[in-house]
Amino acid sequence: MPEAPAPVSESPASDAAFALLESFARLGVLDVVVCPGSRSQALALAAAALADDGVLRLHVRLDERGAGFLALGLAIETGVPALVVTTSGTAVANLHPAVLEAHHSRVPFVVLSADRPVELRGIRANQTTVQPGMFGGATRLEADVEAPAGAADVVAVSSLAARAIAAATDSANPGPVHLNLQYREPLSSGGPRSATATPDAPPPDAGSGGGEASDATTAADAASDALALSHGPRTVVIAGHGAGEQAEAAARAGGWPLLAEVSSGARFGPQLVVSYRELLADEDFGGRIERAVVFGHPTLSREVPALLMSEGVETIVVNPTAAEGYDPGHSAVFASTVSIESHEQTTDERRWTGRWVTTSRALRDAATEAAADSLVPLGSGVDARREFLKVELAAVKKPVDRRMLVEALWNATWPHDRLMFGASRLIRDADRVVPGKRIRVHSNRGLAGIDGTVATALGIAVASQAAGAPGITRVLLGDLTLLHDAGSLLIGNGEVRPRVLIVVGNDGGGTIFDTLEVAASAPRDAFDRVLYTPQAADLSALAAAYGWEYRRAENQGRLTDALTAPVTGPTILEVPLPR
Repeated sequence: MPEAPAPVSESPASDAAFALLESFARLGVLDVVVCPGSRSQALALAAAALADDGVLRLHVRLDERGAGFLALGLAIETGVPALVVTTSGTAVANLHPAVLEAHHSRVPFVVLSADRPVELRGIRANQTTVQPGMFGGATRLEADVEAPAGAADVVAVSSLAARAIAAATDSANPGPVHLNLQYREPLSSGGPRSATATPDAPPPDAGSGGGEASDATTAADAASDALALSHGPRTVVIAGHGAGEQAEAAARAGGWPLLAEVSSGARFGPQLVVSYRELLADEDFGGRIERAVVFGHPTLSREVPALLMSEGVETIVVNPTAAEGYDPGHSAVFASTVSIESHEQTTDERRWTGRWVTTSRALRDAATEAAADSLVPLGSGVDARREFLKVELAAVKKPVDRRMLVEALWNATWPHDRLMFGASRLIRDADRVVPGKRIRVHSNRGLAGIDGTVATALGIAVASQAAGAPGITRVLLGDLTLLHDAGSLLIGNGEVRPRVLIVVGNDGGGTIFDTLEVAASAPRDAFDRVLYTPQAADLSALAAAYGWEYRRAENQGRLTDALTAPVTGPTILEVPLPR
């Protein structure tokens, strides 16, 4: 055994914190999100020093819940686990929503929670609770790391980073990791410390660690090998959230209808069926399906799970991980990948897909015509011209409705931009109507909660623009989704202020509940108070309080102007909508 190097400061906590963060940086980590706190001061100061040296990108947030979702957004955009640092106590518990979303969305990130050492546990020491195991089965690796006492412990704890990254990015089941780090006083060294002063550590070893650790077991057996699909049965390809372009490629290779949700990453191509809900509910279409090939996680309709629970429909779920797969009918065949056999399509097969695509287009065209005002043809007379201008002016002044809003935002977004939807009614409105377009769309659909939407979008915006993306990040959410995460609007002095436009469809409450059966059966007063939850918050004052630019668009003309105006920093666009 080589002799352990001497400590470089009077604080083993500081030495261990530097060694750990430097190890993460060597493994490719780009971002660390820090929440202020006493017990975590060694990690926070190490992160600041490493950021000054250009080793890591540092982001500071006051609220741990927002910090967790910011780390989630950073990881979504970069594909690299982000670190989030908290002090002890309730600070750690506030990360639970983001950990759960990362678990179900299979997004890698690493929680570094500071804790009291073992001798302060179980005696009601201040700000001390049971932090190990706090996230239950949602983590891929859980480690309760003993407080470092000397140089040997510093070297040992640095190698734990390799285990954490390996677990978080495991291709069989990526997700969150929790390292609970015990620290004793002195919690940080008395003077400044160079990042290069860390004792030399051996190359990270995935089999070693600085404390007791346990890997979470997967929720399902590993998916089978690639499955070859024949062309016989009447087939549709369903692309749920996060399906990716492989779903569109499979539909194109098979010549099958593509039923792609708006956040699937597959909503484009000649096989796309926008009006899939209506056609799935039609016996002449949905009733004739014999096989469904599912990619991603469908969450936006009732028609898709109803189809997969139908007798006589063979369900193949492409699930490249070992985690639980989407299987509402409890009868799916799982495959890690699928291959499409080379085949010259028959007339019946071409007719099958052609009817889906053309009927969907006809339904959408009819809805578009019904929603549009008919313009008076331009004639040569003064009266005809006056009437034409009158109709055009009326169209510009037309109040914004949900369809107009989602289509305008979709049209304004380009491939170099990012678009994020909150878990509001508006993502379902978009899913019903927006046409195919190859753009990057995000949404927290792992658990489909409204929490953390602003923070996640900021993470995506910061990471994409740090990588040189020239566009902006647009976020479409409801008023309650914004207010639930209003704290994440706080961007402290010295923090990156990205080009982000939050578009708030403000209908005064949770109108998504108006679309459910309960709206017709519950007493109106009770329904409004506990479900619709009406609000009258002043969003312009909220934007001013947090230093965001504010815009408002009450009609079609102003909406167009607001969506095409330059966005140079954090901006809120409020769009009043009818209930």
